[in-house]
Amino acid sequence: MKMRFYNIVVSMVSISMSKKLFTNLAIFGTLSLFGGAVFSAGKTTGQSSGAVYCCNDAGGRQVCGDLLPQACFGRAYREVGRSGSTIRKVPAPLTAEQRAQRKIEEEKRKIEEEKRKEQDLKDRALLNTYGSEAEIDAMQARAEKDILQSIKNAEAKIESAKQARKKYEEEAEFYKKKPMPPEVQKGLKEGDVEINAQTSLIEAKKKELETIRAKYGEEKARFVELSKRPRPR
Repeated sequence: MKMRFYNIVVSMVSISMSKKLFTNLAIFGTLSLFGGAVFSAGKTTGQSSGAVYCCNDAGGRQVCGDLLPQACFGRAYREVGRSGSTIRKVPAPLTAEQRAQRKIEEEKRKIEEEKRKEQDLKDRALLNTYGSEAEIDAMQARAEKDILQSIKNAEAKIESAKQARKKYEEEAEFYKKKPMPPEVQKGLKEGDVEINAQTSLIEAKKKELETIRAKYGEEKARFVELSKRPRPR
């Protein structure tokens, strides 16, 4: 009876210990699998994202490292992937002279861009003002007509002043050896002033005429050139 009771107790203890052992083994196995998976994932990630940075040092030798080597500071370098192919290239920092030159080039580009925009505006205005070469010729003729008329009027005033002055010149012949009357002196002086003023006016109008002709000549040439291009919509 006692032996039977003892066997039952031993059996129960064995079963209990077996269950605990199985549970511990299961837990250990699960943790092992999880840990292995994490380690494997971490290893794979580290390898796939790793890159090498390479450059030529001061002596011309290639220097590489998983971090940018100190010898590459201030130099051009390249980033190389695991496959050995270059991912990107990084140029060396610009020197003070290069930065100054780049600034000059940028300013030059800005000026050229402003000139281009200004020319575009002029071209649009030109095409909107004239519809044909004949219209340009007509505008030039009208502008020249006003200037030519001003020149003609000035020439007429010069001729009139010369005629008036001639009268005083004839009177002045009688006063070569004696004092000239004030009115004769005044008449001669006023004639000279008028002739000089109208002569200056004629010279200015002739220059204006040259400017007008050059202006319309340039506009006509530009109009012909633009007319050959397709107009923007």
